[in-house]
Amino acid sequence: MITVGIVGGTGYTGVELLRLLLRHPNVQVNVLTSRTENCRRVDDMFPSLRGHTDLQYSDLNIDELKKCDVVFFATPHGVAMKHAAELVAANTKVIDLAADFRLQNLEQFEKWYGLEHACPDILKDSVYGLSELNRDKIKNANVIGNPGCYPTTVQLGLAPLFKQAEALVKPESIIIDAKSGVSGAGRKASLGMIYSENADNFKAYGVAGHRHHPEIVEALENISGLKDVFNHILFVPHLVPMIRGMLSTIYVDLTDAGDAADLQSLYEQFYANEQFVDVMPANSSPETRSVRGANQLRIALYKPQPKKLIVLSVQDNLVKGAAGQAVQNMNLMFGFAENAGLAGIGLLP
Repeated sequence: MITVGIVGGTGYTGVELLRLLLRHPNVQVNVLTSRTENCRRVDDMFPSLRGHTDLQYSDLNIDELKKCDVVFFATPHGVAMKHAAELVAANTKVIDLAADFRLQNLEQFEKWYGLEHACPDILKDSVYGLSELNRDKIKNANVIGNPGCYPTTVQLGLAPLFKQAEALVKPESIIIDAKSGVSGAGRKASLGMIYSENADNFKAYGVAGHRHHPEIVEALENISGLKDVFNHILFVPHLVPMIRGMLSTIYVDLTDAGDAADLQSLYEQFYANEQFVDVMPANSSPETRSVRGANQLRIALYKPQPKKLIVLSVQDNLVKGAAGQAVQNMNLMFGFAENAGLAGIGLLP
């Protein structure tokens, strides 16, 4: 049994993380912080947790966090890096669900997040927490940068194509057309997030540039071993009027070798032993509701014409795209079964 702290327990990601950890057989959540809800019972704010926990929110106390085996940061960007060094020195592991440890390129981090990194030495030793691709490194890590939700769909959607000896894809051709539910914007008061602004509406955002673009580029470079070929990929996110869910439609130009390859078999074999990645039969249509509440990502492939591939990738942005993946990383770090606390089935309808 390990002890856990959650910093930032009132947002959608934080409460989703708590929901998963409360049913984890190897975890005791001891600390749950909030800047604004000190001493309030968590089940008062989130009645769905009534009968499952007696936890109260508390102010952030670094000495209390240092008593935990692992601390999750479900906080705005810039919080985790202020405390990571002190926690690591106390042998407390850190899993950050924000962006503080996602990008190794400090220049890109400062450009897109407007922050000077507070602990570049810790960043250098941190591990990017995409469980399926970095499993061995995650097992030995002290600090994990949990991937962004959009980058998770893209990396798992494209990884089989770039892990081959032959060039199957023209990297510069990649177009990512991605859609997310409104919970991806967080649980905060904002005019653009209110019901009357989003219901019966569908819009693109971040078209001129989105902070997940450099994360996608850096991650694909690490997956493929290729440099300076992904900078011109196109990534456009969209907001759809649903609470949970994310779908990325990825368009790719194939090389001659890629066109001749059995890509369906390639994907099925690549993810054959991955319990949280489901490669669906060819020409399927994965739906966001099929993964609602589950730590599952589903992929389907289409070849509408020669040398063209369409990859469809769906997940729950709060689970596999955030809290579920964080728990999956924790399981790897502490030697638990990788699916511990994550065996839930998607909710339908």
